[in-house]
Amino acid sequence: MDELRLKGGKKALIIALVANCFLTVANIIVGYASGSYALVSEGAHTFSDIATSIIAYVGFYTGQKPADKDHPFGHGRAEAISGLIIVIFLVVISWEVIEGAWINILNPGQITVPNTFAAIMAVVGIIINLSVSDRIIKIGKEIKSPAIVADGKHQRTDIFSSIAILVGVIVSNVGFPILDPIVGFIIGLLILKTAGEILIENINNIMGKIPSEEFIEHIKEVAESTPNVENAHNIRVDYLGSYAAVILHVEMDGNLILNESHKLAHKVENNILNEIPEVKYVLVHTCPIGLEYEHEQEIDK
Repeated sequence: MDELRLKGGKKALIIALVANCFLTVANIIVGYASGSYALVSEGAHTFSDIATSIIAYVGFYTGQKPADKDHPFGHGRAEAISGLIIVIFLVVISWEVIEGAWINILNPGQITVPNTFAAIMAVVGIIINLSVSDRIIKIGKEIKSPAIVADGKHQRTDIFSSIAILVGVIVSNVGFPILDPIVGFIIGLLILKTAGEILIENINNIMGKIPSEEFIEHIKEVAESTPNVENAHNIRVDYLGSYAAVILHVEMDGNLILNESHKLAHKVENNILNEIPEVKYVLVHTCPIGLEYEHEQEIDK
């Protein structure tokens, strides 16, 4: 396993677990003490965050396992799969928030007015969730882990919940308690939106969508920088979690003997692997310079 990636993943997990364990306990205690049902609910929400952080790390750790007989390209897609599991948690949480808010909107008489301690706890929640989510997302991007990034985005949705609680406390205490569940309803929709973004990102990862045209151009430049190799083309990238497998065609002198063309192909592969760290597998197909044919058809046609 890549020790730097593994170290980064462990760091992200520890940050998430420590923050969410603190918020779970604090939200529930302050929620009961201040009379804020919203804070108690947020305590249950942050408790679920502990589970999703563990899921993200399991996906990340599994994705680091090397290739074996049954998985010749490694286990990288486990990270994207764990991201999809996090989406399920987000959808469930958003439904609970939306449902609870809707019940309160229909039954305004059951809405309680929390005291100042609930507002203070909400501010603490905003600060902690903002700093923790930014840190986790940064780590996830540094180690190119879809699972860790997804967990960081999940953590960020808790900021909206804390803001909703703060607004609800303020507005409730000035005589408009009905706004609290309305804000909560909107927060539920925002959590659902985040789930949709993570879903699309991880499905694209599983489906092998290329990250950018710049990435393809980088592969082309590295391949063509190899002496006696020209016109890298038909470049295909398949993302496997945090790393990629690349297949490409290159042109070289058609009069080269098989031994020489074989060596050149391996030089191209090694150059790409050395110059582009996120590429872990490369397969090069050699073409004679000037030969024109459709890559989708058989060569003998």
